[in-house]
Amino acid sequence: MSSLLIFAEHRNGKIKKSSFEAISAGASLAGSLGLTPHVVLTGDASVSALTAEAAGYGVSSVLTVTDSRLGTYANRAFATAVTAVAKAKSASVILFSATAMGKELGAYTAVHLEASFASDCTSVSAVGGSLKVIRPVYTGKALSSVDLLQPVKVLTLRPNAFPAIPAPAAAETEEIPVSFTEADFGCRVTDVVSSSGKLDVAEAEIVVSGGRSLGSAENFKLLEDLADVLGGAVGASRAAVDSGYRPHEDQVGQTGKVISPKLYIACGISGAIQHLAGMSSSKVIVAINKDKEAPIFQIADYGIVADLFEIVPALTAELKKQSN
Repeated sequence: MSSLLIFAEHRNGKIKKSSFEAISAGASLAGSLGLTPHVVLTGDASVSALTAEAAGYGVSSVLTVTDSRLGTYANRAFATAVTAVAKAKSASVILFSATAMGKELGAYTAVHLEASFASDCTSVSAVGGSLKVIRPVYTGKALSSVDLLQPVKVLTLRPNAFPAIPAPAAAETEEIPVSFTEADFGCRVTDVVSSSGKLDVAEAEIVVSGGRSLGSAENFKLLEDLADVLGGAVGASRAAVDSGYRPHEDQVGQTGKVISPKLYIACGISGAIQHLAGMSSSKVIVAINKDKEAPIFQIADYGIVADLFEIVPALTAELKKQSN
């Protein structure tokens, strides 16, 4: 019987929230297509500790590929692992979260399997026994309905576009043997710099972003305070990142991270097309800008024409009162 695979990305001993969303979406989709859903976990021996958690969203089994060399990310080796599992289980649909790793692995896997590939999907459904895929195009200005013609389909799903719905099941665990070559590890991670456990903007449900008008890295403390009250993450425009105010990992936009939070607060961001491409699918958008002609107001659900240095501290103070 054909199957549907979902790759579960994990970091620091935890499966990423976006992967739970992909697993939940995959389990539901498999039911509609008559496929058997499996989660794929790759890593060293410690990955076995994640199998129970991975099985909690309605899948039939958790398939593991373990090797001591898989303790750190190696793109070719991970792609070899997923490809081997796909062939072993006759997978016709393979899902990844549209993270940096997921996009890369999805593309590698699609090439290896000569599969159809659709990236950054915001809707996936079964229509008449086939897949209907929707993904943003033209920097988010339009939505494209994609037909996938190859027998095997590889998709990456945009984080926060799909709900993660727990569905505990009696899933089996199976180790899939995979033979690797030295070439598989020709490119690998040799060092990891921790971001102090801060919330990733790609997975946060609330994001407070700032632009170059913040004026300095120190002034981003205003946004950090607001994000802390809201339980969100701090993002930045490319201009702010290029100015050295925030690290690139916080950049939202076409050359940064594409996000879909429930709430996006843009502070001092004019709304260049490249930035809009990264956040226009947010559920609710609030813009704070002194320039009433700023393009960001064209897509904002709520707009505040005012000085962010006055509005943000006042908003933070009021929210703190409401939470007490």
